[in-house]
Amino acid sequence: MANPPTADTVLARLRAEGLHVVEVGNWRTHNRNHRGAWGPVHGVMIHHTVTRGTDRTVAICRDGDEELPGPLCHGVIAKDGTVYLVGYGRANHAGLGDDDVLRAVIAERKPPAADEANTDGNRHFYGFECENLGDGHDPWPKEQVEAIVRASAALCRHHGWGARSVLRHRDWQPGKIDPRGPGLEWDDILDRIAERLKHPASWSPGQARTYTVRSGDTLWSIAASQLGDGNRWREIAALNHLQDPDDLSVGQTLKLPAK
Repeated sequence: MANPPTADTVLARLRAEGLHVVEVGNWRTHNRNHRGAWGPVHGVMIHHTVTRGTDRTVAICRDGDEELPGPLCHGVIAKDGTVYLVGYGRANHAGLGDDDVLRAVIAERKPPAADEANTDGNRHFYGFECENLGDGHDPWPKEQVEAIVRASAALCRHHGWGARSVLRHRDWQPGKIDPRGPGLEWDDILDRIAERLKHPASWSPGQARTYTVRSGDTLWSIAASQLGDGNRWREIAALNHLQDPDDLSVGQTLKLPAK
């Protein structure tokens, strides 16, 4: 059984994953717990908001309206990749969904097509609403997609879940279409979450690797020790714009290509 951690633990997990997180008001105690249980939790659900503008989106997701009171999620993922925490506990984000889908998420299998609405998703899922018009045309910037990957991985890492513990609203509830739009390839997102979970939370794919030159180093020896192939010394020379490959100095920082 996966019990939700403390709000402070979730905040720490998100930040450890390299996310820029903004705390909105009394988010730690803003919830719908008086309307029902929250937990055990079994997965992370991703939505789009059908809104434009970060401030407006965050306000709507925090407060909701008379028909659907807030919070409408736990976190809002803005276009620039910032995560705004708006609530913690039971949130009005998932509604009723398919019990077969829940069983698949628990088993970390690909979910079947949702064709029933018989199970309380607000109890069992974390929810992230992502700022997007949801019209199939509004693009998903790479910063926002990366934040989806990292936020999902942060919670999966905490609970020891795999990438199949992350699903879309459309996977859960019949008739839903979110999230969708150009730049959001779901299989790619799941692959990236799975890859991320193989590394420490601080891992940043594509982050420049560097090497500090020590006494006796040559480009060949550096390529052999750092890249596994001395013949790749030319890549290091080109990456660092070295006119003379023998002109190295102790303490010099060199950029390294990917392994």
